[in-house]
Amino acid sequence: HRNHGKTAASGRNQPAGPCGAWLCVAPAPCSFTPFFKSFVVKDVIVELKNDLSIHGILHSVDQYLNIKLTSMLQTLGDILTLSVKNCFIQRSVVHYVQLPADKLDVQLLQDAARMKPCLQQKPPVNMSQ
Repeated sequence: HRNHGKTAASGRNQPAGPCGAWLCVAPAPCSFTPFFKSFVVKDVIVELKNDLSIHGILHSVDQYLNIKLTSMLQTLGDILTLSVKNCFIQRSVVHYVQLPADKLDVQLLQDAARMKPCLQQKPPVNMSQ
């Protein structure tokens, strides 16, 4: 059983977890990559869209916000369903990432939120040929 609380701004249910800050990663621009990289070798909890929670140590985050965890434990509610040495989680299946509140750099998060998203731009087409 998960503890949910309503946020005033969105009115949506968001988990209230023991680690502190919850961040929704969809759709997140690559400007958030340095923010997430500041949590490498820290304990995080990744909640997937299918209600599974994955606890582990953040090993790496790529520019697309795909996540690699080590010492991973997967739970469904309060039931431990899987324990593996490492895993890769594609961003498209992530609902929330719970980060340790005591390690949260608010200034870095605010800077990342102000940055424009990285858009893959195609080179201009030369129509004169």
